[in-house]
Amino acid sequence: MAESFGSDAELYDRARPRYPDALIDAIVASAPGPAVLDVGCGTGIAARQFQAAGCQVVGVEVDERMAAFARSTGVEVEVSSFETWDPAGRTFDALVAGMTWHWIDPSVGAAKAADVLKPGGRFAVFWYVLQPPPDLGAAFAAVHREVLPDSPVNSRVAASPLGAYEQFLDRATDSLTATGAFTDLERPTYPWSRSYTRDEWLDQLRTSGIAKALADAGKLDEMLKRTGAAIDAAGGSFTLDSTAVALTATRN
Repeated sequence: MAESFGSDAELYDRARPRYPDALIDAIVASAPGPAVLDVGCGTGIAARQFQAAGCQVVGVEVDERMAAFARSTGVEVEVSSFETWDPAGRTFDALVAGMTWHWIDPSVGAAKAADVLKPGGRFAVFWYVLQPPPDLGAAFAAVHREVLPDSPVNSRVAASPLGAYEQFLDRATDSLTATGAFTDLERPTYPWSRSYTRDEWLDQLRTSGIAKALADAGKLDEMLKRTGAAIDAAGGSFTLDSTAVALTATRN
């Protein structure tokens, strides 16, 4: 699944949300310098935000299609999985990963992060949590249950979206702690908000982690149609008041 997002890199880059400025600014302010390694940089969404904040960014991305798009926007990218990537002796002031650290082997990733960060370097991995208005979120969950009634994701869709990310944060925390190389582990959160039209939300859904499974099951079009109908019933657009969650730490 991690390598499925590049099937339409332009759509991915257009549809995926940007990260809160407060999150980017906090990471930049806490890093000892401007050299940033972006793990799983994708199309360069976060990388460009860090560049705009004055950082020098090197991305690592497993999908050549995503990497090619990122390069076209001015991001330096090396194609590799992070676990097998060769830093060639380079070290960085910050290691960041937006919506990607859960794809990394936790123990290998934590050890490699310790290797490539300078003393005092900043580790910061983060996810955005999409939280539609309660009534619309319930409608989306109902659509998911109707289209994929046997999906194990149903319970998570119906539950708190924010709570579903706790497992990512817990696993990353445990792996960093096990290295003995990090201090000041914290889990800051950053609110963010944006408006979505029907078509904008459906484009975002097309780039989501469940899109490939839906397409493979021949049910993506049905999911899009029913989700679009739910948004139409709510007035055709909505405001997403959401949260970005992060795990930050300092290299000893």
